Amino acid sequence: MESLSEKSSSNCRSKRNLTNEQRQAIFDALLLQFDYGKPRGGFISEVAALFSVHPKIVSRVWQQGKACIANGSVVDVSSKLLGRVGRKRVQIELSKISSLEFKRRTNIRSLSKALEVPKSTMHRQIKEGLMRPHTNALKPNLSKEGKRSRLRFCLSMLEPSSLESQPFFKDMYNYVHIDEKWFYLTRESERYYVLLEEEELHCTCKSKKFIIKVMFLAAVARPQFDANGNEVFSGKIGIFLFTCKVPAKRTSKNRVAESLFSIDDEATDEAVLAFTFDDSSESVIQQDNAKAHIHPLDPQFLEAAHEDGLNICLSFQPPNSPNMNVLDLGFFTSIQSLQHQHAPSTIDQLVSVVEKSFEELSSQTLNHVFLTLQTCMVEVMNVYGGNNYKLPHLGKGQLVRIGNLTSHIQCDCDVMENALAHLELEG
Repeated sequence: MESLSEKSSSNCRSKRNLTNEQRQAIFDALLLQFDYGKPRGGFISEVAALFSVHPKIVSRVWQQGKACIANGSVVDVSSKLLGRVGRKRVQIELSKISSLEFKRRTNIRSLSKALEVPKSTMHRQIKEGLMRPHTNALKPNLSKEGKRSRLRFCLSMLEPSSLESQPFFKDMYNYVHIDEKWFYLTRESERYYVLLEEEELHCTCKSKKFIIKVMFLAAVARPQFDANGNEVFSGKIGIFLFTCKVPAKRTSKNRVAESLFSIDDEATDEAVLAFTFDDSSESVIQQDNAKAHIHPLDPQFLEAAHEDGLNICLSFQPPNSPNMNVLDLGFFTSIQSLQHQHAPSTIDQLVSVVEKSFEELSSQTLNHVFLTLQTCMVEVMNVYGGNNYKLPHLGKGQLVRIGNLTSHIQCDCDVMENALAHLELEG
């Protein structure tokens, strides 16, 4: 069994410095431990346990008070640590850090070597908030024409009736966003949380360059809700597999018979035409500039798009602009997050898990991405068509809880006018 002094020591390692009031209270408690003018045995340990401090601290307070009594002076057990105490901090000139190349600031080790200071000093500067880590992602290199195209696209998404007063974006309920994506069976690196006694997972594949993957084409529109917030339309039109299953001729080390997947080159046309028939009288299908996509004037598409009185057209988003599509902006990432939680091990399981994850995602998540798309358009206009902006955050979850989530984002008049002036200036 632990002694009283050991318990007090283990409970109070974090209390390094006591206040003067606490030290005086400890000394007063020590004086109460006297019987007939003599201290009782173990009185220091008892007081240490009472104040939850180490017995050595109580002993030092007692010795300091006894010294004052012996000298005939007023008892003063206050701390001798006044002002700034301890070793002096190593001072770093922040201007030296800003003068370094970014390539020499990729980790604490290289940064400390360039500044000739210990790594612990740099780590302390980061913890104190004088520096912050930043992850930089590569973005497409935009030409001048590409930036103008992005500006024109964002301006075209403003509601024409609002331009004279307070511009805001269209509700986008008649827009269908389509895009393709490879979904991988596993990642190159995965993080798990294991118990101390558990054995670590051992994952292998034949080549990390050729991880098993399947391509899907997804089509989504903006969800619609009634006045009470109930879902009327989920916005999830469908996710279409780019492969078809054909029977294998023989069993091999890679697969058994009847389980071979092969890519169908005509899947793009068939998938797009499969969901163009909709009850809506007007709709726009937005796609990127991949060569495999259908041309807006494709005869087969025009025939299907205008059949039965429908009015459906195709449009291209600006080149090198994945953030102009809700799928690339965030919805594909949400599907991937759910997909990896299921941990599929075969192609059949991967296909099933991706389709299940697509259906499991809430329509509210999709609606949030459409709002994020509109905020991105505002930022694009702020930087005159560039992509050097941070993804804005609106706190949409909190706005939903208080019932204050808007259906469209407003754009400042100055932002719109500056974007128009920039387009005219660039010609």
